[in-house]
Amino acid sequence: MKAPVGLSSDRTVLRQQDGGASPRQVPVCRADWHLKNTKNEGTAMVLYFSGTGNSRYLARRIAEGLEMPLFDLNACIKAGDTAPVQTGRDVVLVTPTYAWRIPRVVSEWLGNTALNGAERIWFVMDCGSEIGNAAGYNRQLAAQKYLHYMGTAQIIMPENYIAMFNAPRKEQARSIVEQAEPALQKVLTRLKAGQEFPPPRDNLYDRLMSGPVNPVFYRFFVKADAFRATDACIGCGKCVELCPLNNIRLENGKPVWGKNCTHCMACICHCPKEAIEYGEKSKGKPRYHFEALEKQQDV
Repeated sequence: MKAPVGLSSDRTVLRQQDGGASPRQVPVCRADWHLKNTKNEGTAMVLYFSGTGNSRYLARRIAEGLEMPLFDLNACIKAGDTAPVQTGRDVVLVTPTYAWRIPRVVSEWLGNTALNGAERIWFVMDCGSEIGNAAGYNRQLAAQKYLHYMGTAQIIMPENYIAMFNAPRKEQARSIVEQAEPALQKVLTRLKAGQEFPPPRDNLYDRLMSGPVNPVFYRFFVKADAFRATDACIGCGKCVELCPLNNIRLENGKPVWGKNCTHCMACICHCPKEAIEYGEKSKGKPRYHFEALEKQQDV
């Protein structure tokens, strides 16, 4: 397949291997696996962080469409691995939206990790409704990394934040994903041409939510205290495996949460028995993760 014009690309498309480590082990960051399999000759890379699969799906679509390698930040963040990454000139960062910005765990990882060879960066953010003025903070982050900021794109995907909102049921979620296709295609078109994304909406409300509200939201709402396992828990350790901050451990076969939580919703939404609740706020709500949509389509 011919490499896209404008945005340089590696010829090898990598697919994330989803097999996890034992719940009691801290997984090794899979960054080296990716780089070795692309022969480290690429000039572009897609980086992603994902709690329930939306960003992973978008990142895979972008990587496949542009023939770029895919780099899993979840594994690196979980392993505490901040070793330099050989990205090549062009970086596409795909993340969910947490409190109207990219997740704090991602910005912190980027702040501590050298992106060797990187010159330009595009941000792609999925959200349930809006990203606020995340673009303004992404521009600042790019400047801190001495990267040319190429813009921020918003793509509406199914809501997963059941600690506060309602997640859609499968058919509705599938419809939302289908409706996201035009926005994704616009992103791909811009990336293939090496063009900046158009500026997103930026009004007083957006600046308020991404500005003063963001740290307040983290301080008062992003806590693990309300998570608990019900009697339906089978002690499988899936939540331990998926937590990007190693904030969950098993005690007497049941998960126990610590204080270092980013509210990615991986634990509660991936639980195979729906045996995790977030206080009273999650009771009766559908659980959402993208892989469930893929499995249903395969049947």
